[in-house]
Amino acid sequence: MALTASVKDELSRLDIKKSSVRKAEVSAMLRFAGGLHIISGRIVIEAEVDLASTARRLRAAISEVYGHQSEIIVVSGGGLRRGSRYVVRVVRDGEALARQTGLLDGRGRPVRGLPSVVVNGSAADAEAVWRGAFLAHGSLTEPGRSSSLEVTCPGPESALALVGAARRLGIQAKAREVRGVDRVVIRDGDTIAALLTRMGAHDALMVWEERRMRKEVRATANRLANFDDANLRRSAQAAVAAGARVDRALEILGDDVPEHLKYAGELRVAHKQASLDELGRLADPPMTKDAIAGRIRRLLAMADKRAVDLGIPGTEANVTPEMMDG
Repeated sequence: MALTASVKDELSRLDIKKSSVRKAEVSAMLRFAGGLHIISGRIVIEAEVDLASTARRLRAAISEVYGHQSEIIVVSGGGLRRGSRYVVRVVRDGEALARQTGLLDGRGRPVRGLPSVVVNGSAADAEAVWRGAFLAHGSLTEPGRSSSLEVTCPGPESALALVGAARRLGIQAKAREVRGVDRVVIRDGDTIAALLTRMGAHDALMVWEERRMRKEVRATANRLANFDDANLRRSAQAAVAAGARVDRALEILGDDVPEHLKYAGELRVAHKQASLDELGRLADPPMTKDAIAGRIRRLLAMADKRAVDLGIPGTEANVTPEMMDG
């Protein structure tokens, strides 16, 4: 099951006893998934969700908390929408429910955000607001660089109300408009985990955290592999450049090279991509890395000093940009 569906499935089965918390959840679900319609002069409430379990939860809450009857209509998928959608419709008591849940104010005017009793409620109410909003129009993407928990909002007022509910829970969320659609987005992995916990999606959180850990381990392994590759590449480039410099040093010094320095230099020229450790092992008798490095360093210094005295290019003259790029 996709992450979003598994979170919604778990939340839709969460058992909530407290009446005020259930009211906050219903208000949020109707606000984020629903709309008010006037049919034959009567106000009808419709809330469209993507899971049957969510629709059943909303219908049960409307009946048990507010005492109103509703029906569930299944809308088959087609076009861009692949799966079926479920519409919870309240016809007979639509206006009464709209007033009770804060979709309408005392004068019968539509409320754009969330009702003040919900906005100013307890931390449990704020959790219920997020639970209802996520069930209505939320999504959770795979953990990684582009991971996010996101809720699509019916307008900027409801988006700000959702950000405020997150703030009451100590969670940082951002409201933004993307292509004319208001959204509330959380991208930080730890913050997403905290919100899943507050909403009550504990099983889904464990799955998400396991995938997150797997991604982080894989990313760390890739980073280390790339780091090792880069180090090996730099070492090889440095060895090739050193070989070119030694070649030039032997040319500058001619027969005036001390035998032990000449031997180290010839090893370097013969094995241009070998590391200093490998050169030491190739020597006869074998030498330490420091010993071979010291001899090559003295050879280059002697050749560069001779080049200055003669007024000719030094050992760096043989190092080309291609050697450092390749």
